[in-house]
Amino acid sequence: MTAGKTLKGIAFAQPEGAAELLLDLYLPAAAQQSGGRQSQAFPAVVHYHGGGWRVGARSSLGPTVDSLGLSPIDRLVEAGFVVASADYRLSSVADFPAQLLDAKAAIRWLRTHAAGFNVDPDRIYAWGDSAGGHLASLVGLTGGAAGYRGHFDDPDGLGGISDAVAAVAAWYPPTDLFRMGAQALPDAVARADDPGSREALLLGAQPADAPDKAAAASPLTYAGEHAPPFFLAHGTADRFVPAAQSSTLAAALEAAGTDVELLLIEGSDHMWSLPDKSPAAAQKVLEATIDFFRRQAHSF
Repeated sequence: MTAGKTLKGIAFAQPEGAAELLLDLYLPAAAQQSGGRQSQAFPAVVHYHGGGWRVGARSSLGPTVDSLGLSPIDRLVEAGFVVASADYRLSSVADFPAQLLDAKAAIRWLRTHAAGFNVDPDRIYAWGDSAGGHLASLVGLTGGAAGYRGHFDDPDGLGGISDAVAAVAAWYPPTDLFRMGAQALPDAVARADDPGSREALLLGAQPADAPDKAAAASPLTYAGEHAPPFFLAHGTADRFVPAAQSSTLAAALEAAGTDVELLLIEGSDHMWSLPDKSPAAAQKVLEATIDFFRRQAHSF
């Protein structure tokens, strides 16, 4: 097993008519073999980047968070997690559900190769920010769903591998695309019901004009009794994704009996931006996210 390294650009899926999908794999130094014996299998987190499903890159938490120097992925690795940060098709390439199919393919790839990287296949978690939080939430809530088995060439037979995750952490995720525009703050920078909005580009139609599509792409639709534990974090002053998106999903999950934690950061905008430009909000959420995943990993 390769240990204590970052493996960049590993191909994990080839959607038909699109570019190969890649992931970056971050391995804890403690994962190395000792005395010829492999150490205990590690929990793993699959990360999905933000960017409104239009832009963004794997291994990024967005320009604002990246500039704070907190290195969230490195912190998770230091905490003893293997981390995979995966590509997915952007809305300029394909409409939903392509992005969800890609997100699930990353889970299947990691589970298939778990032994080679000393990953515990029963302790694979999903994490994402903004659009990536939306995908992480959908991955968690649609595990095993027959309608999302994949629709591209699968030469490795990964479609038969479980795409379920054991827990989800989502930072400021869109969760209800149909009602998202109505929940926008008065000073919102972007609204889901704006012509050509990020959400409209994802769906291939305005959410109000395609309520069935909006529902199919909304994590809230799938909140039910079989959901894994959730950690949701959101700023109350988010001008891009209203905090009500996390609050509503948290309430639905709680009503269904799911273990859910909701952390609202007062006065924080998208990407944990605060009026004083300090990293305090991002630091608080990062610590809470690591603590959440640690507790999930130790509950097995």
